[in-house]
Amino acid sequence: MVEGDEASAIIVAKLDRLSRSLVDFAGLMQRAQRRGWQLVALDVNIDTTTAAGALVANVMASVAEWERRTIGERTAAALAAKRAQGVTLGRPREINAESVKRIRELHRSGYRVAEIARKLNEEGVQTPRGGRWHSPGVKRVLSWAA
Repeated sequence: MVEGDEASAIIVAKLDRLSRSLVDFAGLMQRAQRRGWQLVALDVNIDTTTAAGALVANVMASVAEWERRTIGERTAAALAAKRAQGVTLGRPREINAESVKRIRELHRSGYRVAEIARKLNEEGVQTPRGGRWHSPGVKRVLSWAA
């Protein structure tokens, strides 16, 4: 709406919800300055139309990007530690052994992934949640270790 001159500002409750990428935030600030609209973050009460306000907003955006990256690094380290301990991560597999066996049989017989999905649906084999088979689900089953 600001690009179409239907609004004069973008208002967000928290600055880090606007963008957690410094590059994206800088581009947004540049567009706002060039087009004459404002960015308003209610949590930090910054006026981005002033030099001081723009500086503070950029510092806050840098902190938000740092925080996002730090969270990602911590999460990756925690998941790696759990894997190293032998913990199985993710949602438990709900598919029955007969369906897995049928998918592997069809694949060994030369059926392509899309053909396997079609064949399972024709045979009335339901997914673990009672739906229809599609290629991504078949691919996922085939990616599991036998």
